[in-house]
Amino acid sequence: MSVSDPVGDMLTRIRNGLHRSKSSVATPASKQRARVLDVLQSEGYIRGYSEVEYGTGKSEFVIELKYAEGQPVIRKIERVSKPGRRVYVGVKSIEHVANGLGISILSTPSGVMADHDAREKNVGGELLCRVF
Repeated sequence: MSVSDPVGDMLTRIRNGLHRSKSSVATPASKQRARVLDVLQSEGYIRGYSEVEYGTGKSEFVIELKYAEGQPVIRKIERVSKPGRRVYVGVKSIEHVANGLGISILSTPSGVMADHDAREKNVGGELLCRVF
């Protein structure tokens, strides 16, 4: 099956897994998905992820979801920039998510990073998603 928005597909799989209280979800592997998962892991929103290789040359990520006291750590995860409408922000126009309790994930010339890292490095870019 062809997916026109790979990052959006991964976020939807995570969201659906959290709603069903799954311990892990699987998604096809790609470099951009790996960078987004690196940010989610470093910010403490997921336990981690691992790559599973198949003999056909395909691989997928198994994402370990994180819960605190029976409730998902990720309360809301939403895609901002979509294939039909790309959203770019400058460093001065990066908004705080949930008064600083959440993060925005940006794809910048310096790589995929959280909003506070982008402000620190003084770079803007494509606003991929918001997590809180």
